[in-house]
Amino acid sequence: MADMEVVDRVKSWLSWSWTWYLWALWLFLVVLLIYLLRTPLRVYENMNIVAMFLNTLTPKFYVALTGTSSLISGLILIFEWWYFRKYGTSFIEQVSLNHLGPWLGGVENNNNGNNNTNNSQNNNQQSVPECKVWRNPLNLLRGAEYNRYTWVTGKEPLTYYDMNLSAQDHQTFFTCDTDHSRPSDESVMQRAWRERNPQARIKAAHEALEKDSECATAYILLAEEEATTILETERLFKQALKVGEANYKKSQSTQHLGAHYEAIHRRDTNVCVYVRRRLAMCARKLGRVKEAVKMMRDLMKEFPMMSVLNIHENLIEALLELQAYADVQAVLAKYDDISLPKSATICYTAALLKARAVADKSFPFASCRFSPEIASKRGLSTAEMNAVEAIHRAVEFNPHVPKYLLETKSLILPPEHLLKRGDSEAIAYAFFHLPHWKRVDGALNLLHCTWEGTFRMIPYPLEKGHLFYPYPSCTESADRELLPAFHEVSVYPKKELPFFILFTAGLCSVTALLALLTHQFPEPMGLVAKTFLNTITSPFNFLVEKLEGVLPSNLWHQLTRL
Repeated sequence: MADMEVVDRVKSWLSWSWTWYLWALWLFLVVLLIYLLRTPLRVYENMNIVAMFLNTLTPKFYVALTGTSSLISGLILIFEWWYFRKYGTSFIEQVSLNHLGPWLGGVENNNNGNNNTNNSQNNNQQSVPECKVWRNPLNLLRGAEYNRYTWVTGKEPLTYYDMNLSAQDHQTFFTCDTDHSRPSDESVMQRAWRERNPQARIKAAHEALEKDSECATAYILLAEEEATTILETERLFKQALKVGEANYKKSQSTQHLGAHYEAIHRRDTNVCVYVRRRLAMCARKLGRVKEAVKMMRDLMKEFPMMSVLNIHENLIEALLELQAYADVQAVLAKYDDISLPKSATICYTAALLKARAVADKSFPFASCRFSPEIASKRGLSTAEMNAVEAIHRAVEFNPHVPKYLLETKSLILPPEHLLKRGDSEAIAYAFFHLPHWKRVDGALNLLHCTWEGTFRMIPYPLEKGHLFYPYPSCTESADRELLPAFHEVSVYPKKELPFFILFTAGLCSVTALLALLTHQFPEPMGLVAKTFLNTITSPFNFLVEKLEGVLPSNLWHQLTRL
């Protein structure tokens, strides 16, 4: 592999040098041709005319020239900035690479085309699992929470893409191929899950209950979207649980009779697990945290195969509210495994427990408030080293979270779906876990002092990670679809400003300054302009004089005789 890389570099260097050699030769031939044709083309006369024209120009012309240049460069700067903010690249740079690049370096592009294609395919294959959108384990209630935010602010906290994913999830969880035997679920509820209008969904759920009073999915929809308080939501979920458990027990005894009954049992299991989890979340929101913890533990014990729903993240948040840190550590020991997918909740909760050993004064082995100055003098203790390593691990997994925990970036309501390692996951984590970090005295101070040191450990550019896979490049586009338009999406790594934006900004500033100086001091600036033009043309005049001294004056006449 190393030999192949060396050969490719040599080939690219040869193609680059050969290309520029041809361009230099072409430029030399053009200059030589112009010199030989100086008499037929009347080069000297035209240059004298240009010199006379420049000498007759007034300072007003220079004011107009510099002012127009400043205006044009300013318009180009505005367009470049808008294009960069929208598409993440420079328009001039993109056009140059796409249209001028093949002319200047076509051989190199063609040679590397296949390699780049193969590398991009490999990268895409690696990044697809990282860019999967997941259901938010702690998603809020639409009627009791999201809609209340809309009533107060007039802003929609959920995007259409996010709600469409939820509709697909509901159809997967709460319907099956055998629903034709239940007309309420088939003809009404399946249509309700696909409806875009919330009022149409609610109306369809009421219609389903009129046809079948034991339609558990209709109660679920009303609890999620029509109920305006948590108490009302809990009441509707209890009704759904009563119906759902009856259906679950009925289908459990017949699931072995065939695929038809197995599909019904799978659907009833999903309904039962979903409702019990939502009831535990309602108990957590209403302050009955111990009851919520018991419900979650029972649910995880009774349905261990439903770990894909990440119920353990709900349990971790509830245990942190109880300050049961030993129980939280036991849950992390089970789920913070190298073979299991990570999340911001897992990584940052582990960092919080390690930081608590350093920062919380009530902890038996804690010393004092962490200070970088003191730590640099005496060195890091074992507990401090473990805490810093845990913070670096968490920040590498999701670098967007510290901005929200440290409140340097404003929080919004979390979406119903999130992208792991993305801004949406950071919002969902910080929205629920920020109070837990504030409760541990000094934890946020330790995070503030150490989190930026993570980026010195990660290779740049991000072709490989330190503890995890390289940070995926698809998070920004996915987060923009999941998060509302009024939120400024956090981007990592930060995109550097393209050269042409800096160039046009400098050109606009310089020409505007020249226009102002020429307007205020016309005579001195006119003298400066003439001196500048003479300085530029003096090397050319010197070169022409040397060529005339070397080449005979009748060279063109002798060439025409040939």
